[in-house]
Amino acid sequence: MHPSPPAAAPLSTPAVAHPQSPRDLFVSFTWLALQGFGGVLAIVQREMVEKKRWLTPEQFLEDWAVAQVMPGPNVINLALMIGDRYFGLRGALAAVAGMLTVPLFVILALAVLYAHYAGNPQVAAALRGMGAVSGGLIAATGIKLVPQLRKHPLGFATCLAIMTLVFLAIAVFKVPLGWVLLVVGGVACVWTWKRIAP
Repeated sequence: MHPSPPAAAPLSTPAVAHPQSPRDLFVSFTWLALQGFGGVLAIVQREMVEKKRWLTPEQFLEDWAVAQVMPGPNVINLALMIGDRYFGLRGALAAVAGMLTVPLFVILALAVLYAHYAGNPQVAAALRGMGAVSGGLIAATGIKLVPQLRKHPLGFATCLAIMTLVFLAIAVFKVPLGWVLLVVGGVACVWTWKRIAP
């Protein structure tokens, strides 16, 4: 009796690639960090999911949620997780080094320029304009992540309700982010765990 051939992957699932080496991680995260003026979230989602396909949209959403609740900058946390997934400690260090090394020198140079020109009203206006761009990038990425919530165990409507609650708590009622993560995030985690528990 011949073994049956493995089932073909669903057509809707995009092929997932992977970095070729820790050097590939370093170069990719350096390029990612250098594009991230005003916020890296939108860039990270586009590069990791849409261009390189190192993560599926579902993996990105899950990893980003973990990176958000861990202490430290969320993009650094995400880089650590992706690097570790593929090459262990070497990959984690390469990804974080890519996020920090070259951008550090760029930021130091910009800090020197800013200190020299900070009193210039045109510079202040330009920085306010970059703030608007940053807000748009974050909003666009948030909207891109919403469709993935349709597959969440709590259901799409419940996820939207949780999103609205978090938005109101932070933006309207000015509840500190730590408390929102602890209370609303804790409830959502326990609720989801109960839904998926055997």
